Amino acid sequence: MLAVAGIGRATADALPGGRALTLHLQGCPWRCVHCPDPRWRPPRGVAGVPWEAVRALLQRRRGRLDGVAFAGGEPTAQAALGEAVEEARALGYRVALHTAGIHPERLRPLLPRLDWVALEVKAPWRRYDAVTGVRGSGHRAAAALCALLAGSAPLECRTAWHPALFPPDELYRLADDLAALGVRRWTLRACRAGGRPLPGWRTPDLARLRASFAAFAFRR
Repeated sequence: MLAVAGIGRATADALPGGRALTLHLQGCPWRCVHCPDPRWRPPRGVAGVPWEAVRALLQRRRGRLDGVAFAGGEPTAQAALGEAVEEARALGYRVALHTAGIHPERLRPLLPRLDWVALEVKAPWRRYDAVTGVRGSGHRAAAALCALLAGSAPLECRTAWHPALFPPDELYRLADDLAALGVRRWTLRACRAGGRPLPGWRTPDLARLRASFAAFAFRR
């Protein structure tokens, strides 16, 4: 049974071209230093939303919502994700996935059933282990990115950045590397705590970042 930590509001940001309800799934094996909500890390939370209640909500809101976005924690950490995706599609919803690429082997079979994917690119590949706290995490994220680029689902890469994670010059190189791999949509945002950017954050050269992408967005 899918472990749902909470339900977010319906937004267009969760699924471009329509309004999608975001389901935050419980559990993430990485220990990112800028995790937006550490309560989502354990495989089982203290409280959650039963999948039966989620299913009933989706049935009630048919015709008023365009899609469902499965987000984290890390949604691919749960074996029941594929079944939940199928249920959402059977109800007529488009399906989005927000992932860090932690389990590329579980991601690949899902790709034909996804209408949009947001991949959180945590850092330059050589910085991944330090940022996520898990050895070899960069290789897994890179494998997930390659699978997504080879698939048919529209892809947007997203990066939450703070100078304490890695310096601006490496952020610019990361942008160049993503563009060279074939990424065309990239969103940069500030690492946030309590709804505000972390202290010491500063705006990088957005024009330099924007130049390499067909669609670049900055959200503070």
